[in-house]
Amino acid sequence: MKKTQTLIHLLKFSFFILITSFSLNAQRTAPNQEPSRANILRGEYGRYRANNDLLYYHLDVRVDPDKKFLKGTTTARIRMLKEDSRIQLDLHEALKVDGVFYDEWEPKPRAGGTSRLREELKFTREAGALFVDFPQPLIAGHIYEVAVNYSGNPLEQGRFGGIAFKRDPAGRPWINTACEGEGASVWWPNKDQWRDEVESMKISVSVPNDLVDVSNGKFLGKTDLGDGYTRWDWLVQYPINNYNVSLNIGHYEHWSDRLGDVPMDFYALPEDLEKAKKQFAQAKGMMEAFQHYFGEYPFKKDGYKLIQAPYSGMEHQSAVTYGNHFANGYLERDWTGVGISPRFDFIIIHESGHEWFGNAVSAADPSDMWIHEGWTTYLECLYVEYMFGKADGLKYTNGYKSKVRNQRPIVPARGINAEPPQDMYFKGALFLNTLRSVVNDDKKWFALIREFYQQFKYKNIMTEDVEEFFSRRMEKNLTPVFEQYLRHTALPVLELKFTDGSVQYRWKVDEKNFVMPVKVGAKTNLQIVTPTTEWQTMKTSVNKDNFEVATDLYFVEVSKS
Repeated sequence: MKKTQTLIHLLKFSFFILITSFSLNAQRTAPNQEPSRANILRGEYGRYRANNDLLYYHLDVRVDPDKKFLKGTTTARIRMLKEDSRIQLDLHEALKVDGVFYDEWEPKPRAGGTSRLREELKFTREAGALFVDFPQPLIAGHIYEVAVNYSGNPLEQGRFGGIAFKRDPAGRPWINTACEGEGASVWWPNKDQWRDEVESMKISVSVPNDLVDVSNGKFLGKTDLGDGYTRWDWLVQYPINNYNVSLNIGHYEHWSDRLGDVPMDFYALPEDLEKAKKQFAQAKGMMEAFQHYFGEYPFKKDGYKLIQAPYSGMEHQSAVTYGNHFANGYLERDWTGVGISPRFDFIIIHESGHEWFGNAVSAADPSDMWIHEGWTTYLECLYVEYMFGKADGLKYTNGYKSKVRNQRPIVPARGINAEPPQDMYFKGALFLNTLRSVVNDDKKWFALIREFYQQFKYKNIMTEDVEEFFSRRMEKNLTPVFEQYLRHTALPVLELKFTDGSVQYRWKVDEKNFVMPVKVGAKTNLQIVTPTTEWQTMKTSVNKDNFEVATDLYFVEVSKS
């Protein structure tokens, strides 16, 4: 499994895991709404999930484009952490379970190269949960393989369909998966949660001979099955979360490149090949920028792929999907409204940035999803700074202010299938820019975020882990600052009261121990003060109208009187 960071968090928060979902099984819990049974089954990391540790999947699926039909097997290799006779897997109720089998796993082939027949197991289903029962308790520390045979017509749902059977502009089959919110169990059986990830995975996808499948990981080869279908095999050599596992089936053309020792592979429809080659060239600059700030591409053995898809894009690990019209900006719009987005392809930069934050450093609970989206939005800002300079980076960052709503906290309640607000992107990035200004030393800041990434790479973490890291490394209690920005709605307000020759100042916030420095004063001579929630006084010759607060560096509001 991809190791979760802190046992204390498990005890303190009962460590529930969410999968936010638009599925029929578990509609997302609205604010102030009691969670349904389906929400609890999807969101809770309960006994029958916590009793085992995922090690490996083999997903072997046959896809019939005309019938929109799947038939396949997921084999999950697990290590039992506690003796128990039941585990929980997940599969959407639209899909049929054709049988569940198991055996104790042996690392070497048995004598004669034969394998014992797997024992068929009993199972029960409830609102997307698949409870598998064993005839006797499985032994803690032992490794077992559980195979789920399944079939059926998956339901298309959510923003991008979960799994969508479409046709390309030429009328050929075009099938893609994108199921972060809905959960991967909408199209294949798995342990559908965020905390526990397999250490590696094999993906085998059988499609009609005239089609190509592009999935995650290293391409192992293809096999003509002799019945009009070809099987495409892929090997994922790193931890991967369930929603990142992807199919991209179409009439793809392929070309390749390298950046140092990182293989880079690209896939596009024939009609779009020349446009794609021109636009996808931006991937190298993206890779150089993020490697500059954080270190080498985290999935080097699997390589990097960029794949045309019929929706805007998704951060599937080592298989990023793209549908941004082969144009700069976001769907041909100036995304932050300040004239910088049209200089680069938003989807290539943002979705690929998730390889570092989201795929390598991962949230252990969807309520902490700002670790994916806030950080990756901030990576956009760093990309702009790397390519176009610090002033443009700051301008681009501040362009996100207009998108912040401040209607709900960024980190919602855990374990009830709650959906974080969109502020996790924009306010999350602006908070990180604020934290950079608190450090007030770019050399230290860039070393700090690189160390943060390297420490938590291939781990699943929570907001508390981020708070603890920065507090420890900056030798400050930053928990009230994190809490104010992430768990409260209101921004910090710097209250200023002017009298002749002086100004009183304090923070108006929800967190009583909130302390944060800020630059104030004359526009050409800003100085750092450290307000608390108590009034302090400073002398100033600057009058009320000309007294500045560096709101481009700190995401705060100002009240003058």
